[in-house]
Amino acid sequence: MMGGVAQLVVVTVLLATAAAAARTASAAGARPSEVAVGALFTYDSTIGRAAQLAIELAVDDVNADAKVLSGTKLNLMPMDTDCSGFLGTIKALELMEKNVVAVIGPQSSGIGHVISQVVNELHVPLLSFAATDPTLSASEYPYFLRTTTSDYFQMNAVASIVDYYQWKRVTAIYVDDDYGRGGVSALGDALALKRAQVSYKAAIPPNSNTDVIRDVLFRANMMESRVMVVHVNPDTGLRVFSAAKKLQMMASGYVWIVTDWLAAVLDSSPASRDPKYISNIQGVIVLRQHTPDSDAKKKFISRWNTVARNRSMTSGLNSYAFYAYDSVWAVARSVDQFLNAGQHINFSTDPRLHDPNGTTLRLSSLKIFDGGDQMLQQLLLTNFTGLTGPVRFDSGGNLVRPAYDILNVGRSGASLVGYWSNYSGLSVAAPEILYQMPSNASTSAYQLKNVVWPGDSTDIPRGWVFPNNGQPLRVGVPVKPSFKILVSGSSPDTVRGYCIDVFKSAIKLLPYPVPYQFVPIGDGTKNPSYVGIVGMVASNTLDAAVGDFAIVRNGTRLAEYTQPYIDSGLVIVAPVKHVSSNAWAFLKPFTWEMWSVIGALFILVGIVVWLLEHRTNEEFRGPPRNQIITIFWFSFSTMFFSHRQNTGTALGRFVLIIWMFVVLIITSSYTASLTSILTVQQLATGITGLDSLISSSLPIGYQTGKFTKKYLMINLNVPESRLVQLNTIQEYADALTRGPKNGGVAAIIDEKPYIDIFLSHYCNFKIVGQQFTREGWGFAFQKDSPLAADMSTAILQLSESGKLQSIHDEWFTKPSCATDDESNLGATRLGLGSFWGLFLICALICLLALVMFFIQVCWQYKQYSNSEDADEPSAAGADGAVKRQRRLSGLGSFKEIVKFVDMKEEEIMKKSMKRRSGEKDNPAAAGFSDAQSVASA
Repeated sequence: MMGGVAQLVVVTVLLATAAAAARTASAAGARPSEVAVGALFTYDSTIGRAAQLAIELAVDDVNADAKVLSGTKLNLMPMDTDCSGFLGTIKALELMEKNVVAVIGPQSSGIGHVISQVVNELHVPLLSFAATDPTLSASEYPYFLRTTTSDYFQMNAVASIVDYYQWKRVTAIYVDDDYGRGGVSALGDALALKRAQVSYKAAIPPNSNTDVIRDVLFRANMMESRVMVVHVNPDTGLRVFSAAKKLQMMASGYVWIVTDWLAAVLDSSPASRDPKYISNIQGVIVLRQHTPDSDAKKKFISRWNTVARNRSMTSGLNSYAFYAYDSVWAVARSVDQFLNAGQHINFSTDPRLHDPNGTTLRLSSLKIFDGGDQMLQQLLLTNFTGLTGPVRFDSGGNLVRPAYDILNVGRSGASLVGYWSNYSGLSVAAPEILYQMPSNASTSAYQLKNVVWPGDSTDIPRGWVFPNNGQPLRVGVPVKPSFKILVSGSSPDTVRGYCIDVFKSAIKLLPYPVPYQFVPIGDGTKNPSYVGIVGMVASNTLDAAVGDFAIVRNGTRLAEYTQPYIDSGLVIVAPVKHVSSNAWAFLKPFTWEMWSVIGALFILVGIVVWLLEHRTNEEFRGPPRNQIITIFWFSFSTMFFSHRQNTGTALGRFVLIIWMFVVLIITSSYTASLTSILTVQQLATGITGLDSLISSSLPIGYQTGKFTKKYLMINLNVPESRLVQLNTIQEYADALTRGPKNGGVAAIIDEKPYIDIFLSHYCNFKIVGQQFTREGWGFAFQKDSPLAADMSTAILQLSESGKLQSIHDEWFTKPSCATDDESNLGATRLGLGSFWGLFLICALICLLALVMFFIQVCWQYKQYSNSEDADEPSAAGADGAVKRQRRLSGLGSFKEIVKFVDMKEEEIMKKSMKRRSGEKDNPAAAGFSDAQSVASA
């Protein structure tokens, strides 16, 4: 394409050299009397007719304004490009011969690409009021300035409309030239930012007849998208809608979004008021460049209409005329600033165009504008308010504040339903109002008024139907050697299973018919790669994937999943063994250490209670043999709460209450543990859950083709060497039965539906631990496929009606041995680790009671010793003195303490009372006794 353009330029240059010689530049130091400005557009076109008059009026206004170009006249040199790239290039070169300082135009983006190459070399600024192709950029063509809104922004407006109505796929109908291709490319980029896409491109060759247009539309109608974006030129566009009407593509369910070319036609053409003409485009959404209302704009419209009537013009005014008018003023103001800065308009010969061979083409007639760079800088600094609003360029050579009106064509014509601006997006408020507010702060932002769609419908179209191209939906299904109740079948006609029935029931609920054909994936001897099947959907090899597909993160990056139709998640299954009972099974609830500590505690508590109760309670007194029996009987009978001895002291009762609580805990734990040991199954490998499995070094089984392997390696850091792939139910059972020591596995990690099926065949395996992931199974479709959302709705309908559960019950009818109750697995013996805290508390309380008891005994013994001294006042001599000295110095011998402890508290109390009574009857003796005590001391 670019090679053809280069050839065209060469031919054009050769033809241009035959033109007249360039006029002499203005004399140095003198302000020129006139400045030549060129204009390139198609006279006989919708845009050209309106722009021609607008440019003429602008030149008249500039020359009549003494404040601009004072003493210098703006001389307009228009050229008709006649909608031809070839003629447009020739006319542009003719303008270059006339030493123009700037060119207003061209109207066509295609011509703009060619001419921009020329003006770049000759340094002549080019201001286009209608070339909207976004690929015409200042980075590639520095002398190209766009004085209208780029299609880059227009396609962002289209994408915002598509996103507003939540459509995901559009069909682009465009003219196959620079203008059309550039616009559709920008549309694709804009839609991608909204997570939408151009699903089909319907290219119309330039200058196509009605038959070609009808064929293009017919193929577009075979596609699934019903959102049509039309980006063509006005002449082709009218025939597009005429053909669409005949193909019944303007009926209900279709969406037509049309770029600004149609707005220009509606504003300019008298036929736009014809009801027959309106019926062809009724319901379409049209974009039009937004130009704010102003007094200057109203005066210009009135003046333009007056002149048009005087000239008997049948074509009306459109928004492109406003941009053409402002373009002239931008050039005039820049030339004025250029001259005021002391610059001169001079042209020089390009030495590269000199022909030493003496050719008659006279290439030297094309001259370089010496002040072109300064003129370009003045244009880039343009800043004034014109008919279109602020006229100011950004760094990319585009006008600032791009905005569009959004129109809806109804029976009576086009009506305004909203606006779009690059500042605030969609809104029902005018952009100039929103510019005064923070970005997207207005409550009206991102809204549109109600739209009447094709077919006179007010319901928002779905924007998508199943493609009417005769091709059924290609549905991939995995063919596996096992788990055949989920999906099975080696040919499209024999595919069946639980997942297939759910899919068939859901697709019947769609509001439109969807023909489909199953495509079996796999040879049936081993599991296919599920990620690979989803990848086939992403690469358009398949349209959908149906089966036991888990909705996992990696899969959602490739495809669009439906609502889950069954809950799933990873669980662990391990082998179990039944424990046979024996004569000593009653000892198994506790470990030997536990039994020893319990026995020691029984004896300790018995001794403590005996000590606390011995001095006051007759049931704890008697011959030594009886007291030893009492100690053991009392302590062990508390196990069954059948002790017949009553405690009388506060300390004894306190110790007994704590001990009864300990006994309650011990007996309850013993009963529960013994019951479990006699009735439960033991895990053969000792695996009790995920943590114990991961921390071990035992091999783990997983199902081939599923996501389990990657999950274990990446998320749980399980080495690949520990993972063993399995395919069938029989391989599951064999690997678990052989165990790690015989080349098998310790456990298998798989999704719960698979394990439920497996355990319905083998009851000597159990689920251990809890389900440690949460996901579900769904059907995979291509990214952003509307079928995914519609199928999700259908699955929810199946669930709410109970049909989904009945399908599940129909296939999962065989009773399963699986259970989530872990009380039947892995009963273990209880050791000190579970009770050491309780035992410690009990021992400390016993110790505390003993300390308090001995403090009390010591105090009583001291009182008792003093009373014995008082009872022996006449004991004199060495024996008496020694005896008293021994009592005073160390509380007596250990033998006397033991004898005192063994005495009944009642007997001690009687002796103390007797001593007090004797002191009252014989006070002299008491005094004599005191005197003796002093003397002996």
